[in-house]
Amino acid sequence: MATDIFLLNISGQDKPGLTSSLTSVLAEYDAKVLDIGQANIHDTLSLGIMFEIKSGKKSAAVLKDLLFKAYELELTAKFSPISLEDYEDWVNLQGKDRYIVTIVGERLAAVQISEVTKVISEKNLNIDSIKRLTGRTSLINKEEYPRASIQLSIRGRIGDKSDFTEKMMAISRELDVDIAFQEDNIFRRNRRLVCFDMDSTLIQTEVIDELAELAGVGNEVKAITEAAMQGEIDFNESFKRRMKLLEGLSESVLQEVAERLPITKGAKRLIDTLHYYGFKTAILSGGFTYFGHYLQEKLDIDYVYANQLEIKDGALTGGYLGDIVDGNKKAEYLQLLADNMHIDISQTIAVGDGANDLPMLNLAGLGIAFHAKPKVKDSAQSSISSIGLDGVLYLLGYHDRQIDLVSEG
Repeated sequence: MATDIFLLNISGQDKPGLTSSLTSVLAEYDAKVLDIGQANIHDTLSLGIMFEIKSGKKSAAVLKDLLFKAYELELTAKFSPISLEDYEDWVNLQGKDRYIVTIVGERLAAVQISEVTKVISEKNLNIDSIKRLTGRTSLINKEEYPRASIQLSIRGRIGDKSDFTEKMMAISRELDVDIAFQEDNIFRRNRRLVCFDMDSTLIQTEVIDELAELAGVGNEVKAITEAAMQGEIDFNESFKRRMKLLEGLSESVLQEVAERLPITKGAKRLIDTLHYYGFKTAILSGGFTYFGHYLQEKLDIDYVYANQLEIKDGALTGGYLGDIVDGNKKAEYLQLLADNMHIDISQTIAVGDGANDLPMLNLAGLGIAFHAKPKVKDSAQSSISSIGLDGVLYLLGYHDRQIDLVSEG
C-alpha cells in the first residue's frame, strides 16, 4: 500500500484542547503518528506532528481538514512532504551519540548562546531540543538571587571531545558563563551519590585559616594553605606544617568557629533537593571531622570522611589521628562509598575547589569544579563559578519547578 509522509507545523496562540482537536482529525483518517513535539513560549504554541497516511484521496482529504481545523482554531498550519529516503535518514540519526550541554549564569545573553551553538554547528552536531531549567524572570522586580540556565540536547559524532570541551571552556572564561558538557547515557540519568569538599565548597572559608587566626599564626597558615590549594606544595606536607602551628590552641575555640561557619549560597537548597529525589550525600574533606560532623547535623549529610584532630588536656597537640585525607584518599573514599552502595562510579558526582580535589573530580561520573582555582577549573570536567552551589541541580537536569516542590513540601 502506497503511503505519504507529511510534517505538520502549527503555530499560534495557545489554548486548551488544540492538540486534541488536531490529532482527532488525524484519527478520523487512520493516520499513523511518526513523531510529535510541542513547545510553548509566552502562550505561543509551536507544535510539530510527522504522520503517515494512505496515498490518494485520503491523503488530500486529511490535509484539507487539518487546514480547516487550524483556521477554525485561529492557528497557522504549514505542511512539508517528507520522502521515504529522508525519513529513513532521520530515523538512522537516532543511533548517533547523544550529549547534554548545560549553560548556567546569573543571566544569559544572546552572545553566550550564540557562541555555544556556533561550536555545536562547527562540529556538525544536531540540536534536538532546548529546555529552560530556571523560572521566568521579572523585568520589574529585582531578584535577590538571579540565575538562569538552559539545557541543550545534542546528537552526533564528536571526534575530539577534548577540543570540543576546550572551546566551551574558552567561551566560559571570555563571556562569564558556566558550560557543562556530558554524555547523555543511562548513568547520567541514574546518578545516586554526591560528594562534596568542605572548605571553600560547602562553606565559604578555610577552617584551618580561621583556627590559625585565633592561634595568632594566621598569616603563616594562610600562605601554606594558598600554596597547597594552587598545587604548589604537596598537600600532606602542607597539612603537617599547618597542624604544627596550631599546637596549644584551646579545644573550646572549635565550637565557637563551628557555630559561625558561613554556609555557601544554595547549599541547603541543593542538599534538600538531592535527598528528596533519593540521592546520598557525603563530605570528603582535607579539613576536620569536628566541623564535618557539625555540618552533617546542620545540613543532613549522610557520610563524613575528614581528618581527626588530636586533642589532649583540652588543647590541640598539633597532631592528628589516623591517615591524612589528601586528594588520593578522597578518591579512595568516593570509590568505597560507590562500592558500598553497589553503584557504578559513573553514577557519582564530586564537587570541589582545590588541587587536592582533582583526583575525586576526575574519578567521578561528573566532576564539578566549584568557584575553583584556574588550574582546577581547567582540569575538571565541568565547573560552576557564576552562581551558588545549587547550580549543580541544573547540571543534573532539574527544573526550578521540580526543585521548588521540595521547599513547598
